Parts: sequence; C-alpha cells; structure tokens
Amino acid sequence: MGEMVVSARRGEELVVIGLGSCIGLALIDIEGNAVGLAHVVLPEAQGAAGPPGKYGDLVVPALLRQIESVGARRGRLLAVLVGGARMFALGSIGDIGSRNAIAVKAALKSAGIRVHTEDIGGSRGRTARITIGESMTVQLAGGERRTLLDFARPTLSPRPAGNAGLAGARL
Repeated sequence: MGEMVVSARRGEELVVIGLGSCIGLALIDIEGNAVGLAHVVLPEAQGAAGPPGKYGDLVVPALLRQIESVGARRGRLLAVLVGGARMFALGSIGDIGSRNAIAVKAALKSAGIRVHTEDIGGSRGRTARITIGESMTVQLAGGERRTLLDFARPTLSPRPAGNAGLAGARL
C-alpha cells in the first residue's frame, strides 16, 4: 500500500491487489507503451510522513515524474481509477473510499489529465491488472475478471460499473 511502479516493457504485468477503500490509479500512455500504477491509501497527507503514492493529494505529481522518466508524454496519458469501496462504517472518518476517489480526481484535474474510465465504489474489494501493450482488467473479490481498457481500442471505454477489479505487478 502506498507504492508506485512504472514500466515501459511491453507484455509486463503490473498488479494491485486488495483495493478496498484504496484507489488504484493507473496512468497509461498507450502510444508510448508506458504505464504507472499507484496504490493510494488516504486522501491527504496533512503533513504526515510516508511515500507520496500513499496520499491522493501527492500521488499524481510523483507518479507523473516516474512515468515521464520511462518515456511517457503527459499529453497522451489516460487515467484509470479502481477501488474506492465503502468497506465499513468509520464513524467520524466517513466514507474513506469516496474521499480517496475525490482527492485523486482533483489531483488529476489539477495536472490536466482526464479520467478515461473508472470502476469505483460499491462494497467489495478489487484487484487490478495491466498488461503493458494489451489491456487493463478489474476483478471484484470472488468475481470474474472484466476488461476496463483495451489498448488496441482505447476510445471504446466501458461505462463506470461501480464494482470490478484490476491486476499486474504487485503493489
């Protein structure tokens, strides 16, 4: 949790497992075969120590630096969000999954990166997988794997479903 990974090696698989209220953020440059994946745990750092991939307000600039270092170009990036489930009532903390999604979307908007598709919300955990040069899939806990993004047809994105999963290089 809180980790980030990037790759530009076609065929490599990046995976994030156990996305409950956490957000799996993928930045994808299909043309450049570059992918960045982060496992966001909390909406804001609020001065706390920890890796930038852990926080929704810090993850986007940090992931951008990493993915650009492997050849991605910001103008070609697509963002895909997975997770953000409401796993349990947390009293005064509220719906952390929803807050994580809002924070990541705000950071993406600030960076000028559009959300291509998302699979967020619901009450079940997910796994996300990206096979570079091929596709990104999501799988609900105990469910079937579903394609969120086909790299050969990126303009044909599915509508947000609210309960799916992803997988790849484990975070």
